[in-house]
Amino acid sequence: MSLIYPIESLSVYPKHLSPEYRSTVKRSPSRPLIPMPHTLSELTGPIYGHDAIQEGDNDLTRQHKGEPLGERIIVHGFVLDEDKRPVPETLVEIWQANACGRYVHVVDQHPAPLDPNFTGAGRTVTDKNGYYRFITIKPGAYPWGNHHNAWRPNHIHFSLFGHSFLSRLVTQMYFPGDPLFPFDPIFNSVTDEKARQRMIAKFDLENTIPDWALCFRFDIVLRGREATPQDTDRH
Repeated sequence: MSLIYPIESLSVYPKHLSPEYRSTVKRSPSRPLIPMPHTLSELTGPIYGHDAIQEGDNDLTRQHKGEPLGERIIVHGFVLDEDKRPVPETLVEIWQANACGRYVHVVDQHPAPLDPNFTGAGRTVTDKNGYYRFITIKPGAYPWGNHHNAWRPNHIHFSLFGHSFLSRLVTQMYFPGDPLFPFDPIFNSVTDEKARQRMIAKFDLENTIPDWALCFRFDIVLRGREATPQDTDRH
């Protein structure tokens, strides 16, 4: 995995300054960025966190004594390079709000209930085919204070690590048909329509488990013209 992207792929990423997303006004660079190519030592450093995976880390519904409340879902897919070749041994981590739209974090004071059986974080490593799979709960929407009556669409945060600490991609996965898409400055900071669509998972009826869980497929392309846009959410 590498985050040295071809120039033609950079247009899929959101601009550092997206005025509708208010916090970017204060934190966006005021001067042109200086490219810093990765050296060999940075790209071949020790693998980060891959050996810390525990059994069941990819099942967010079985990390506590009871089952969490909400709609159980399966989220799966492939991590691919620009030529659609699988990228094995990629550390994939997710974090998300619970079914009521609240994170287990001291900063989150949204007046929605916490779920004692849901922490909202999981991890796994892709297999030789670049495949990953999570079982979780569909997250709820939540207010975030960017503007009057601002709500984030349902989403899951993704972090991917390659074979060094600097080989990282952070993005968000959204759900199809969300009515909040037109009103969300973070989602719309990706101005390329085709790129925005690549952040939306596809409903996967074939891999839905009858009477148990719906399934969504979210393939992640690391670079090239069809790269999955990076996350700009730092609120």
